[in-house]
Amino acid sequence: MTRSPTLHPTLARVTARIVDRSAATRSAYLARIADARGAAPARAALGCGNLAHGFAAAGADKPALRAGRSGNIGIVTAFNDMLSAHQPMEQYPTLIRAAARAAGGTAQVAGGVPAMCDGVTQGRAGMELSLFSRDVIAMATAIALSHDMFDAALLLGVCDKIVPGLLIGALSFGHLPMVLVPAGPMRSGLPNREKAAVRQRHAEGKADREELLEAEAASYHGAGTCTFYGTANSNQMLMEVMGLHMPGSAFVHPGTALRDALTVAATQRVLRITAGGGDYTPLGVTVDEKSIVNAMVGLAATGGSTNHAIHLVAIARAAGIAIDWDDLDELSRVTPLLTRIYPNGSADVNQFQAAGGLAVVIRDLLGAGLLHADIRCVHGGDLHAQAREPWLDGTTLRWRDPPAASLDPGVLRSSAEPFDSEGGLRRLQGNLGRAMVKISAVASSHRTITAPARVFDTQQAVIDAFKAGALVGDFVAVVRGQGPRANGMPELHRLTPTLGLLQDRGQRVALLTDGRMSGASGKVLAAIHVTPEAVDGGAIGRIRDGDCIHVDAEAGVFEARVDAATWNARESIGGGTDAQGMGRELFGAMRALAGTAEEGACSLFVDARAAASR
Repeated sequence: MTRSPTLHPTLARVTARIVDRSAATRSAYLARIADARGAAPARAALGCGNLAHGFAAAGADKPALRAGRSGNIGIVTAFNDMLSAHQPMEQYPTLIRAAARAAGGTAQVAGGVPAMCDGVTQGRAGMELSLFSRDVIAMATAIALSHDMFDAALLLGVCDKIVPGLLIGALSFGHLPMVLVPAGPMRSGLPNREKAAVRQRHAEGKADREELLEAEAASYHGAGTCTFYGTANSNQMLMEVMGLHMPGSAFVHPGTALRDALTVAATQRVLRITAGGGDYTPLGVTVDEKSIVNAMVGLAATGGSTNHAIHLVAIARAAGIAIDWDDLDELSRVTPLLTRIYPNGSADVNQFQAAGGLAVVIRDLLGAGLLHADIRCVHGGDLHAQAREPWLDGTTLRWRDPPAASLDPGVLRSSAEPFDSEGGLRRLQGNLGRAMVKISAVASSHRTITAPARVFDTQQAVIDAFKAGALVGDFVAVVRGQGPRANGMPELHRLTPTLGLLQDRGQRVALLTDGRMSGASGKVLAAIHVTPEAVDGGAIGRIRDGDCIHVDAEAGVFEARVDAATWNARESIGGGTDAQGMGRELFGAMRALAGTAEEGACSLFVDARAAASR
């Protein structure tokens, strides 16, 4: 086995701090999943009527399910044929069933989970359901697995809230072994920079709807994940560095023999690691403090999505692990930025994969002592074994070492010659509370701003002010009332072309919001996820038009420079919408129960929050 160098002292220190902070909750979690383990197939404990219901429609698999001697895989799928990233999964259950039978086991679709697309709902009322769809997915995953018919599970999902939701739900069944099974990215279409340029021209009134639609359709053109490095592709990176994929699964195209072979391999492997076998590997053990730290490092090293400043906190909490933004900030400051993938560069994920991809990134970070190698990966090896690429030797799936060095230094570099000495994410704090900022796509000259506030209650109000010619001079656009408890914390990407255009004109601009921007955060400085949010009395609600706002992403500071007496006398204003229509009225309980952004903006940990407040 390859020996790892000494861990970077910051990695060791942050990990030890997380272990200490999480001691009680992690211990309780591990005890719970240990109690749930059974030596025999789970369905053997079911009553006859229960079991008969479970195999009634199983066809050729009915005898094996009735005998109760072999492993049964629960398939939890996010398939729908509206979402390009999940459309390829339509035939996965058929493939998995056949592979399971060949390996002496069985497989059943345990249930489906919703998979909404932020690209479709962007700027629409439906976007206010986006973040909480993660919690719904988690609950749907738990419902799917609650029949207790399964000895293992395959989780089929790729995008945005889907993978975090699947993991959060699956961790409630952490005694089961599970493997994440993706579908891969679509092939490259219109370059992302060209698409962004058309969007900006449209915002300026220089491109009509037909030109914009043509550019969008040429960019999002087929089955597979969108090719920019947003939350979906950041998800796939996380699954690799956490050891939850078969090695190299992240960025293999859908509809290929290699993709099918990886799905078959995941099926075979998950049957070998059940409680009845000799290599029991439960999900709740694989997802531990070290794998969560690996996820934070991977996020920083690749300039990944800011959404994971929320999702990783919630995933960790589901496994009894407590992390916060200080952990992410501290790790990011010692992690070199190794990639330039749009929006942090001009390349897409296919170019990144061609340059060497995640196998090269993982190998490099291991060599720098910035990842924990000794995690228990689902494939049976440590993280060194994850840093390999799959290939087909005829029809046989094999793995090999990745290129010795990046094949395109404009997209992928080593830690010896990184794009930046620090990673892409920073924590801000000051008299406005705490926030996150993604700097990997922001030029160093734009990482600090001191300018008057322009206060808005919706992103549409910002766009209307721009169209009216009212956004002149330097300013910080403050968009409040966009937090999880206010309106579900929608992404505010409709502001990106407008603010980008103003910055290109020479104005110094920035965004400050208790809402989200996600993996598509671009070249404009954006202090996001501000907590406490305005509806909870957060300081962002005290800001008034003309207040001097200072944001320094390098120093990790943001503040309103207002006389203390005046500031303290102000009321915090800026609640959410009335949340009616497009199903928003159904999510009132989730908004009411949601934790802060730094707590994961999650409605599922009510008991944990109550205990913490006592």
